Amino acid sequence: MSVFSLGDKIPNFTLPTATGEDFSFDSHQQEHKAWHMIIFFRGSWCPVCVQDLKDIEENKGFFEGKNVHFITISTDSKSNLKQMVDEHSLTFPVLSDENLEALKSFDVFYHGEDAPYEDHGAHGEPAYFLVDENGKLLYQQRQTSPFGRPSTTELRKIVQYIAKQMK
Repeated sequence: MSVFSLGDKIPNFTLPTATGEDFSFDSHQQEHKAWHMIIFFRGSWCPVCVQDLKDIEENKGFFEGKNVHFITISTDSKSNLKQMVDEHSLTFPVLSDENLEALKSFDVFYHGEDAPYEDHGAHGEPAYFLVDENGKLLYQQRQTSPFGRPSTTELRKIVQYIAKQMK
């Protein structure tokens, strides 16, 4: 498992999208020289996660205006994620990490069968990583539960603050 410091290059990952294509972060970043907000979420079964993703979709224009793209990742199945994407018309990449590859490489908390309390079965917890156009970390937040994650309004403030403070 990795622990990142600000300025570290994040690991590449290739995962299937909810619609079945392979998504390579390096390839995407080469095509879109932009900042990326990589968000790990619990799953399509989580109403708070789904609302957060809908809020991101509604505010996507603001972030694109700041040259920030979203990539979302869940340990949920492709079929569940596809149903969620279709139902809520999500237009940013929604990736399935059923083998926990990205989750482990980003050191995202995993609520497994060995967890000390029951919480909707096994799943990854929310985590947020903002990276620059070169894949270097600008911001990170990892959760051990569903609570305390930044709202879309807070993500706006984070992006604006970091952009203003860049050296």
